[in-house]
Amino acid sequence: MKTPTHRTLNSGLPTSDIPVEAAVGLGSNLGDRLGYLQEARDRIASLPGTVSVEMSPVYETEPVGVADSYRALTYLNAALLVRTTLGVEEWSRRLHALEDELYRVRTGERNAPRTIDIDLLTFGNLRMDRPDLRLPHPQCLTRRFVCQPLADLRPGYVVPGQSRTVAQILATLPERPWVRRYAPGA
Repeated sequence: MKTPTHRTLNSGLPTSDIPVEAAVGLGSNLGDRLGYLQEARDRIASLPGTVSVEMSPVYETEPVGVADSYRALTYLNAALLVRTTLGVEEWSRRLHALEDELYRVRTGERNAPRTIDIDLLTFGNLRMDRPDLRLPHPQCLTRRFVCQPLADLRPGYVVPGQSRTVAQILATLPERPWVRRYAPGA
């Protein structure tokens, strides 16, 4: 078994030569929604230490937990499975920076419309509960718009701390809020 070699980035945060698999959720409900998802995927793929990126099909989804004035702004959602040698702190920091680069405006209003939302769902087998980073993402297994794309990528995926696969969890979720495969121009 290969022992990971650790090195330090300019930020002083450790990284490893052994890639870790991270699950990432993408969402957009403003502007060129599909374009923002694709741009986020491409920028994540170009991050230092990124070894591979798999993207799920894209889904159009009913908004969850939004004000009535935003109910008509449906989301496009997808999931990524990424292998990276970056550490979790650096990975999380870079994902937040990508949101800023893709014109996400943080208004302070919960679930306000956004050009892009990038959520770190899992990072290897890591479990943490801090105000700035909770892993696995606390709502990743309660939302069909997260579970469906993950199940498309890897139905047998077991989120850290769980005993059931993401496909098994998906089968127990209600049909509403709705999630349907996105068909551009339909």
